[in-house]
Amino acid sequence: MPESTPTETATTTTPSPDAVADLRTRVTGVVLVRGEADGGPSAAEAVAAHSTLVVHDPAVVVVADTEADVVEAVRFASAHDLPVRLHATGHGAAWPVTDGVVVATEGLAGVEVDPATRVARIGAGTRWQAVVDAAGEHGLAPVTGSSTHVGVVGYTLGGGFGPLVRSHGLTTDWVRGFRVVLADGSVVDTDAGSEPDLFWALRGGKGGLGVVTRLDLELAPLASLYAGSLTFDVEHVEDVFRGWAAWTATAPDDVSTSVVLLALPDLPFIPEPLRGKNVLTLRFAFPGDAAEGERLAAPLRALAPALADTITTIPTTAVASIHADPEDAGPSWVSGAALRTLDDAFVARFLAEYGPSSSSPFLAAEVRHLGGAATRDVEGGSAAGGRTAGYLLGLVGVNPPRVPDMVASAAALAQWSAPWAATETNVNFLPGPWTDETLSRAWSPETAARLRSVRAAYDPAGRFPFGS
Repeated sequence: MPESTPTETATTTTPSPDAVADLRTRVTGVVLVRGEADGGPSAAEAVAAHSTLVVHDPAVVVVADTEADVVEAVRFASAHDLPVRLHATGHGAAWPVTDGVVVATEGLAGVEVDPATRVARIGAGTRWQAVVDAAGEHGLAPVTGSSTHVGVVGYTLGGGFGPLVRSHGLTTDWVRGFRVVLADGSVVDTDAGSEPDLFWALRGGKGGLGVVTRLDLELAPLASLYAGSLTFDVEHVEDVFRGWAAWTATAPDDVSTSVVLLALPDLPFIPEPLRGKNVLTLRFAFPGDAAEGERLAAPLRALAPALADTITTIPTTAVASIHADPEDAGPSWVSGAALRTLDDAFVARFLAEYGPSSSSPFLAAEVRHLGGAATRDVEGGSAAGGRTAGYLLGLVGVNPPRVPDMVASAAALAQWSAPWAATETNVNFLPGPWTDETLSRAWSPETAARLRSVRAAYDPAGRFPFGS
């Protein structure tokens, strides 16, 4: 879900050529302007979204090579009263940016692991796989998301509900510090003992606070998992979904699972046994030995014969194989919601809307089991929303002509799921565009009020737009 925090707008103001020329003398990275072409990527191409349904067209793009470039970009935006938005890997952008300055941070990628303290120092442009690999060399692992292709910072700022969420909590729970460029161009380091309000807000508050150029993340002493997935054919979808839902009521806190209904296209990139099928895939992750993992997975394996069973001992460097999220850019549309609980009535409605016999516009309809360590906030607290939810829902579609159907279906979900709905939906699972009304679903009223106060203190002019 959104890694950047743009607000949809029709503004087309572009700074003068002289102003841009001056900015270029003050940065070591590349400065691109809307409409210019010099043989390289255009401003829009430099910040292309992972979803090809979203086409950005900002006034200015600063492809930063250094933190000093970020400082200069923010100062430039302030001098010309322009909003600042961020781009790392392009994941999660759900609506177009058509104004202001976009700071692209891929040039700030990098990972340094201190095995003695079990802390990784991670640059703003880094993808998770780089952290996973660097940590794995020392028998350590980050508490990452389901995809290791996405950017670390954007994902973590929203909280981070990954495949180890019940055993290890949220990704943001493991952050030990941030380095941030603020709206006035100053740079601060924030942790539990320094700028504590900012530290609290960055751990789940997502945006409107500054440009994170680096974060320090504690790593878990974990080299392997008993993990993978079970895939079931169409005739077993309902029985497995109902069985899994009942099993989650008493599931151990150290086992994280999810199910996803997949309407797989008949295309070459889909494995032959699954091509063109409607299936259910059940993901399983246990941070322990194979014997205990096999015992814990046995009730799920017993639900029905599986088309494929990949649950086995894997190195933590292969954590992305649990969900096997696609990495290629494409015309994806996503939405999400959160539940307090689920029961047979919910399963029946969910299957009617998104199951094999439905006319669902979505490629994937997912339910993730939360609880366990996810419910326990860190010492000193954090702004991460969604801890009170028992389950998270995710919908993914890739068929552009059916986007209106996806929007309508997601809106209907918000209505019919009300009897089971949680009071908070994590911000990374909210559909865009993020209006104030949309964002009101991401946090409790108390957390939302405190976030507004911290944003007002650190970005009084609203240089970093968040919401409407």
